[in-house]
Amino acid sequence: MEKPGNNPHQTSCTDIFDFNKMSKVKKVLEDAKENNIPEIDLVDKGVASFEDMPGLWTMYNITRLTLSHNKISSVPPSIANLVNLEVLTLFNNHIEELPTSISSLPKLKILNLGMNRLYSLPRGFGAFPQLEVLDLTYNNLNEKTLPGNFFMLETLRALYFGDNDFERIPAEIGNLKNLQILCFRENELISLPKEIGQLTRLRELHIQGNALTLLPPEMGNLDLISQRCVVRMDNNEWLPPIADQLAIGVSHVIEFIRTETYKFIYDRNAQQGNTAPLKTKDKSKKISRKRDHN
Repeated sequence: MEKPGNNPHQTSCTDIFDFNKMSKVKKVLEDAKENNIPEIDLVDKGVASFEDMPGLWTMYNITRLTLSHNKISSVPPSIANLVNLEVLTLFNNHIEELPTSISSLPKLKILNLGMNRLYSLPRGFGAFPQLEVLDLTYNNLNEKTLPGNFFMLETLRALYFGDNDFERIPAEIGNLKNLQILCFRENELISLPKEIGQLTRLRELHIQGNALTLLPPEMGNLDLISQRCVVRMDNNEWLPPIADQLAIGVSHVIEFIRTETYKFIYDRNAQQGNTAPLKTKDKSKKISRKRDHN
């Protein structure tokens, strides 16, 4: 009697499931092409490669492409063909690298690459002419892996770097004058640059879950205490003067760092070369650390 699974002509349920998903992908693309639909949604369709999306590169009218929750491991240089693309969402895939051509997309305004496996960004990444929202949450990036022109993204309004491996934010962050939302939660930050005080439009700041002990006095230049502002700074290694104020409320912290007393405390600790706390986070089991071995 033949054992199950030994028949080469036998089709598994998984194969049928994958075939059905790919059929749906093909149908979505055909419908979009036939009816000149500018927005394509292929969320959770089992897409493993851009090759699974036949004809995509000739669909020049596309303005929004959503490919969240798939298994894509790389983005081909041909992505630059989609010259009218305004929103590209690749959240929760297996992407390990990006092509340099991606930053040549002339109309891209929103790029979501959260929850992937990026260890670096391609050369010239800061050349996007219109990018406003960049989400790189939950990858493996740090200040040493950013390309030299990254902070030339002067059109950015929102930058999400949560759950990465940053110890410091480069001083060039001050170039992003239009930034309204900045997120560096759950990294390894041990200090913030004084240039953060140049982000006068900032209304939302997430620095919780790091190893920060002090804030630069220049942060006091920012309007972060109005009702429309959101500031999260819990779960850090704050020195007592800040920890005491934070126990009362974030607004008290902001008011405190504007005082001469705080500037004295900050300068004294800076001269002493305040030692950063030892890292306590084990990120070895992060999903973003996994590698595909095909």
